[in-house]
Amino acid sequence: ATTAGSSPALAILQQYGIAVSEAARAVLADPVLAAPRPDDPRLARNATVVIATAQAALDAAAEAARAAGFTPLILSNSIEGEAREVAIVHAAIARQVIEHGQPLQRPCVILSGGETSVTVRGKGRGGRNAEFLLALAIALRGLEVVHAIACDTDGIDGTEDNAGALLGPDTLARAAAGGLDAAAMLRDNDGYSLFAALGDLVVTGPTRTNVNDFRAIVIA
Repeated sequence: ATTAGSSPALAILQQYGIAVSEAARAVLADPVLAAPRPDDPRLARNATVVIATAQAALDAAAEAARAAGFTPLILSNSIEGEAREVAIVHAAIARQVIEHGQPLQRPCVILSGGETSVTVRGKGRGGRNAEFLLALAIALRGLEVVHAIACDTDGIDGTEDNAGALLGPDTLARAAAGGLDAAAMLRDNDGYSLFAALGDLVVTGPTRTNVNDFRAIVIA
């Protein structure tokens, strides 16, 4: 009989008291069929490469920004926290750029990644990127020359059918003209509905990859 010590599979069978035939035990214990160890010489030329990361996405966006004549600033590829609070910080940075030319001069693009969260208190249709943008619009208060996009790179913002949305200097004014109360909709976690009413949702469908959220604030 073979021993459990010679095979992880046999050790699991022994741990859970699962009986198998001696023939099966012999196959599981055969060292020829064992999974190779990391130092196995057969793996000497093996390499594992991650082809899509949050940083790679931000780097690509930064390169595209430079090509278009905008100076990029990557804040971080791993920002977390409440979407509306993260939005307030981004708005403050945008305002600092416009009013004081810090930490960079216009025209520029502020980029960030990571994954925010939303503490749901309302009954609206949300998504963390829609919530971020709605809070950003309120914090910017119609500040000119600022446009923004926030999307989930997998194409699905939370549980909705959009990847995210777009924001412009006129977002709040257009919402008000349509009878929408932006502050009330933020309280109700209803960012999706506001941007849907404005025709500013970004709908890509599932992208079949996910490197968390992508945010870009363009300051012309």
